[in-house]
Amino acid sequence: MTAAQVSTHHPLANASGYELMLSKLAGDKRRLKQIQSLSRKIDAKREMLPDYAPWISGALSAQGGGQDEVLMTVMVWMIDTVWMIDTGNFTAALPIVRYAIKHKLILPDQYQRTLACLVVEEMADTAMNGRVLGEAIDVEGLQAIAEITQAEDMPDQVKAKLFKAIAYGLSEHNKPAAADYFRQALALHPKCGVIKDLERLEREMKNRAAEK
Repeated sequence: MTAAQVSTHHPLANASGYELMLSKLAGDKRRLKQIQSLSRKIDAKREMLPDYAPWISGALSAQGGGQDEVLMTVMVWMIDTVWMIDTGNFTAALPIVRYAIKHKLILPDQYQRTLACLVVEEMADTAMNGRVLGEAIDVEGLQAIAEITQAEDMPDQVKAKLFKAIAYGLSEHNKPAAADYFRQALALHPKCGVIKDLERLEREMKNRAAEK
């Protein structure tokens, strides 16, 4: 809904652009609440996201830094709809994450985790779920998340998940880097489940070095 589409007799006739977007967001949230299926909710969010693209683009270009419930909710929806690393929404979400962390924005009240914790945990879990289904891990995207959230406070177990996912993504093509990420994950969370993977990588690297 734009200002041009609102009748002068409409309750939102004199609303600001942000108020119009909040009204649209409220309507979309009501629609989502009526959907019980998680997969259908995700499909609905994918349909809704393009409507918010102009607002997001404007907010990022302006770099105003003010708290923005529309932008923050849309960012979470982008992350929600990344399944098996949907690179379109994953790539589009990164500038929003970077902007939100730079300006210390907070998530809407219904989200219990901090912004950095939610982004890191959701993307790491998505990468690992995709791996189980045979999908390649987007190492560059996860490394970008690690860089953006490097200075942010979160549980060690959550950051360990991210390093673990990156390590698996690197394990076939860059074994030394993968081993380093496994070690970082272990240092943060000794029970993160990578000891055997690290030992296997170290054996493979040792054997390869002996063959030279």
